[in-house]
Amino acid sequence: MKLIRTQEAVGHVLCHDITQIIRGVTKDAVFRKGHVVTEEDIPVLLSVGKEHLYVWEKDETMMHENEAARVLYEVCAGNDMHPSPVKEGKIELIADRDGLLKIDRTLLRKINGFGRMMIASRHGDTPVQRGDKLAGTRIIPLVIEKETMQAVKDLAGDKRIFHILPYQLKTAGVIATGSEVKKGLIKDTFTPVIIDKLKAYGIEVKEKAVPGDDPEIITGEILRMADAGLDMILCTGGMSVDPDDRTPLAIKNSGSRFVSYGAPVLPGAMFLLSYLQRGEREIPVLGLPGCVMYAGRTIFDLMLPRIAACDPVSAEEMAALGEGGLCLNCQVCSWPNCGFGKGHI
Repeated sequence: MKLIRTQEAVGHVLCHDITQIIRGVTKDAVFRKGHVVTEEDIPVLLSVGKEHLYVWEKDETMMHENEAARVLYEVCAGNDMHPSPVKEGKIELIADRDGLLKIDRTLLRKINGFGRMMIASRHGDTPVQRGDKLAGTRIIPLVIEKETMQAVKDLAGDKRIFHILPYQLKTAGVIATGSEVKKGLIKDTFTPVIIDKLKAYGIEVKEKAVPGDDPEIITGEILRMADAGLDMILCTGGMSVDPDDRTPLAIKNSGSRFVSYGAPVLPGAMFLLSYLQRGEREIPVLGLPGCVMYAGRTIFDLMLPRIAACDPVSAEEMAALGEGGLCLNCQVCSWPNCGFGKGHI
């Protein structure tokens, strides 16, 4: 690039967009990168405060911001996403499907650590919908060394920072524990909540059971539903330390592998996540605390997108939820676009 007075720019090629900002009216480029300046353009350029311009001075060692943004997009974009048009040196990634957003956080930090370039995204491990903006990327200066951008490509290799995992689970069984429910003393208001939450991820409740508090009967229902081929099993209630609350014991006796009993999340501390092996299948078996029935967002909302996408959750990841694990019960809930559940290892 070289810097020249605007009045002397006729015939020169702009190497960056010229933006006009009128509050409440417009923020857009009046001239795009690559535009050849004419005599008629001079008053317009001066009217937007451009008394000097950067024009392109060809240099084989440098890369323009638009080209560099495309390089960054290439190392970012995994499956099921597309780029926005390049605008003012920036490209955004747009989701092509519903699913769970996964981020290679190590690679993201390394590339942002190069300096003079940036990739900003929404949080990973959260649900996204088709059309959602996932990330935006650009270099900071107008031009950058080609060797720097080659180093970025070399660092990424075959890896991509962002991926969308499709939701895979389709069927579920709900076991509503509690003698008061079995005896009809109270209405089961828990199961309808679960049905609605599962429906958002394309999961249909195919089986329901009301076994009371007997752990042997609860275990039998878990095994029956697993043998029936259901994709996941949810046990509602019976998760506290009350002597009659025997759901964790029933899940353990089914042979399920515990990932975590208890989570550093409020609401949802008594949550249980386990997996039951059936042949080559690992069936998620969940113990849901009572707060899931009445609280707007809980640990179940944090875990369900990952479980629906068959994304394994580790005990370390569960422990990391403590930072951000306190729901603030905002008057207007904006989850998942908030800090709830955004702790990361």
